[in-house]
Amino acid sequence: MDTRRLLRTLALPLATVGLLVSGCSGDGGGSSPGSTASGRAAPSADLERYYAQKPSWRSCGVPGFQCATLKAPLDYADPEGESIDLAVARKKATGPGKRLGSLLVNPGGPGGSAIGYLQSYAGIGYPAPVRAQYDMVAVDPRGVARSEPVECLTGTEMDTYTQTDQTPDDSGERAKLAAAYKEFAAGCEKRSGKVLPHVSTVEAARDMDIVRAVLGDAKLNYVGASYGTFLGATYAELFPDRTGRLVLDGAMDPALPARAMNRDQTAGFETAFQSFAADCIKQADCPLGRTSAADASERLKALFKKLDATPAPTGESRELTESLATTGVIAAMYDEGAWPQLRGALAAAQEGEGASLLAMADMYYERETDGSYSNLMYANAAVNCLDLPAPFDAPEAVESAVPDFEKASPVFGEGFAWASLNCGYWPEKATGKPHRIEAKGAAPIVVVGTTRDPATPYKWARSLAGQLSSGRLLTYDGDGHTAYGRGSDCVDTAINTYLLQGTPPADGKRC
Repeated sequence: MDTRRLLRTLALPLATVGLLVSGCSGDGGGSSPGSTASGRAAPSADLERYYAQKPSWRSCGVPGFQCATLKAPLDYADPEGESIDLAVARKKATGPGKRLGSLLVNPGGPGGSAIGYLQSYAGIGYPAPVRAQYDMVAVDPRGVARSEPVECLTGTEMDTYTQTDQTPDDSGERAKLAAAYKEFAAGCEKRSGKVLPHVSTVEAARDMDIVRAVLGDAKLNYVGASYGTFLGATYAELFPDRTGRLVLDGAMDPALPARAMNRDQTAGFETAFQSFAADCIKQADCPLGRTSAADASERLKALFKKLDATPAPTGESRELTESLATTGVIAAMYDEGAWPQLRGALAAAQEGEGASLLAMADMYYERETDGSYSNLMYANAAVNCLDLPAPFDAPEAVESAVPDFEKASPVFGEGFAWASLNCGYWPEKATGKPHRIEAKGAAPIVVVGTTRDPATPYKWARSLAGQLSSGRLLTYDGDGHTAYGRGSDCVDTAINTYLLQGTPPADGKRC
């Protein structure tokens, strides 16, 4: 289980499978329709060559989408030095109606492929009026997917890493877990040492401003989900005068240090599990009993303990360990639509069959059937470990924190505490620190929070909306991670109205 601050939409695992930007052919290029001179305004002289780029759009392997490659400084402190390639994709506005420019989307992570998300969901599944008036655009952030991805382990090594016991029972198991984190970090440094110091959220936000200018937009219009809210808020902090219509769905709180953030997320998954358990005990096929949510929690803990002692066979060489089972359960907490699948997988695991729960863990980790992995988990660690100082730097520090995490979640707390050690051995020193983001002077920014969101607890949305000088809080009373496009007409109407007409919802609106 490696779940620390993996903040992403549920659509992400399906969004990135098999979607390649290769196999492109030229179509004439040029900037997007409606470009304006002000869209290229005010770069510093040493960045002018980046802001003045003209994208050469190519048709992609996915019909209706175009791709291009843009360049950004590898190190913004040395813009005359090496550059980095950024993969960009778009689907042009379909009309009718006035074209409103570009709408950038990001699904979270960090490490989620924005291009995969665009091609599999946002570019075809966002409301038709939005797609009619905006060019839908995505850029894979630096270090992610198609933009010079961070690489760390082979598929076989990653299999071993994901099976490492994250609820160590003795000093030997604690040492083995620490060694796994060290090996992971060393692999990242060995395979991606050049890019590793330069994948922070601040740098990714600065890249987005280059993309905005190259597209010819005077201001950035953007929908960011999960970690994408931190990326969007960071952009607003850096470029408030260039901030257009921003929607931050499933918000992070940038003022929290890593330990508090990890503990809050632990509590968020506990809240989500209790909601699942309350629903499960009403179902005839509930494998966790039908008496109470508390009893369901104890039964799940007993299953984890059983798998810790004796992993379940799966029909392949890998077994279902406690760590993989926990990851499979966590994966289902992102969307209540996965609850029936989870009930079936838990029932099978109780009978000694681990294949179903393993498949859910594999989806979470973006493991392919051939044993390869996307770079999601590698980029996730690389960005997180740069953005905030590590919450723990040694096993002893984790041990003292376990009771606090178990208080936040009797079901997941111990494992989540130990998972928080992953940045403790990172080869690059953190460049970011927790701080409030106010973005004074920015246009209204809509911050969306779901009351029982597991990965980005609702209180984070309230906090971010309160920090932003122009923040407007939109609350969805429901389950699952994020709210836009997940079935609430109230939420969708409020966001669509803002994106299309520029009228934000009243601060504090509830759906």
